Amino acid sequence: MTDTTTRRYARESEREETEEQETDDETLVCPECGGNLASDAEHGETVCEDCGLVVEEDEIDPGPEWRAFDAKEKDEKSRVGAPTTNMMHDKGLSTNIGWQDKDAYGNALSSRQREKMQRLRTWNERFRTRDSKERNLKQALGEIDRMASALGLPENVRETASVIYRRALEEDLLPGRSIEGVATASLYAAARKAGTPRSLDELTTVSRVDKDEIARTYRYVVRELSLEIKPADPESYVPRFVSDLELSEEVERRARQLLQNAKEQGVHSGKSPVGLAAAAVYAASLLTNEKVTQSEVSEVANISEVTIRNRYHELLEAEENVPGL
Repeated sequence: MTDTTTRRYARESEREETEEQETDDETLVCPECGGNLASDAEHGETVCEDCGLVVEEDEIDPGPEWRAFDAKEKDEKSRVGAPTTNMMHDKGLSTNIGWQDKDAYGNALSSRQREKMQRLRTWNERFRTRDSKERNLKQALGEIDRMASALGLPENVRETASVIYRRALEEDLLPGRSIEGVATASLYAAARKAGTPRSLDELTTVSRVDKDEIARTYRYVVRELSLEIKPADPESYVPRFVSDLELSEEVERRARQLLQNAKEQGVHSGKSPVGLAAAAVYAASLLTNEKVTQSEVSEVANISEVTIRNRYHELLEAEENVPGL
């Protein structure tokens, strides 16, 4: 290609870019008076703010054909499906037929229609779980959701637990282990990973397996999936214990201070974080004159009163040894 041809192509490209820019500028200003244009979404028109000239009309409205005046009405009228989620075995993409034998207007179905809907539910259930792997996943995710609800865990923890269980299923870690055990271990790991840990004793109260199996399965899952989970921080239990005991923020602040002093003195090493947190809340309540009994703290934390007494004395001794106090 010669230099003359190259220059000609360059000039043509510049001329085309100039024409496109001029066209864009024309669409932004009124062709009559040069005023600013405004879009009227309600009437589907583009009009000039100065002279009122209608530049475009019958524009396509990308919004819905209905109106809503609050969030609840918007959710009721919206026909868009829910986003995909790992908390359902099919990620929420399949059809779900309700159990009520009523039509869209709330009227009861006839006997023939009820029989038809029952057959549809049966076949829908068979199609949703076509193999043993999907049935396994459906049962496990149901268990995770049930236990998370009983423990008051947020949705992000349930989502993380579902992902961990899916990984365990894909890595073929379930043979020789119960579905409930792996599901409970996944939830325990997810809660610790999210900074909202629950003790093994708390999980045992809502799980269908015993404490030893949960602990054994948890260690196995964490090791095989190479999950990076930090040791539970005693301070992460304090807000929940304080809330359940209906104590003040001053007690929470004082309990955190006791635990921080214990960490500086190395008292927390090898101790149960739940026991330390419960003892710190008990000690803080006494120091702030908001007295609660060891029995009340024991019931909330699900640990023995002996543990609270032992940790309680250790925390106070650690605070006495802190320089400057």
